[in-house]
Amino acid sequence: MRPIDVEHLGRPHVIACWEVDGMLVDPGPESSLHTLLEKIGDQQPKAILLTHIHLDHAAATGAMVARWPDLQVYVHERGAPHIVDPSRLLSSAERLYGDKLEYLWGKIQPVPEANVNVLTGGETVHGMRVAYTPGHASHHVSYLHEETGTAFVGDVAACRLPGTDLVIPPTPPPDIDIELWEDSITLLEGWAPTRLALTHFGPVDDPATHLATARARLREEAALAKDMDEATYEADLQKRIAVHLNDPEATEEMFQAVPTAYQWSGLERYWRKKAELAGA
Repeated sequence: MRPIDVEHLGRPHVIACWEVDGMLVDPGPESSLHTLLEKIGDQQPKAILLTHIHLDHAAATGAMVARWPDLQVYVHERGAPHIVDPSRLLSSAERLYGDKLEYLWGKIQPVPEANVNVLTGGETVHGMRVAYTPGHASHHVSYLHEETGTAFVGDVAACRLPGTDLVIPPTPPPDIDIELWEDSITLLEGWAPTRLALTHFGPVDDPATHLATARARLREEAALAKDMDEATYEADLQKRIAVHLNDPEATEEMFQAVPTAYQWSGLERYWRKKAELAGA
């Protein structure tokens, strides 16, 4: 079991693909696939397990299946249609990233339906217990490696760089739901994992403390975004990250792992939907 740094856009500590028992959890973007292939020795994985289909986690999936046509992919039922036909996913991503889409994430290829194994939560896949963990994304799942107690948590346990204690929950649109996210953190706590495997970035050996911090930080960021406009919130977040890390290199790594330009919009959409439901 190891985190593979795919060195997104040449920078370390941004995106980790986890290799476990010959499987890959979240292969990362297609733009970094060459690095991933070098590090796995160009050997076909046993399977690809996706926590969710956001491009920083899953964009390489179609290209990997094209390379190895019998490679099986596991994904939540809400995400499955969008890797088989990524047109709506790409349309949404283009609105977010504009002409930087291919530069950031590469070329997105569809995954044949025959290669897609649909999850709902509650399954066990190759020794990995599956749970539905929405909040960051409506199609997010987490995996518990039952032999070692390691939980592969995608983005639901937030982000923390190696050697630092700053926890940042990534909150891009369109699926942020604070209450569901807190429920998902509670579910992970119920697993009592011995270690967390973060995509952004690496292992966390103090799971209980980290998950409690992730919940608190999620509430803090949601409250700040509610009371600030977009420009004010982004500038404030950037300043807080830079001051806390006090390291220009680590700061740039965090800015790339959690792009601050998209943090406010996901939280603003959450608050707007909440107000609309209250007024209905």
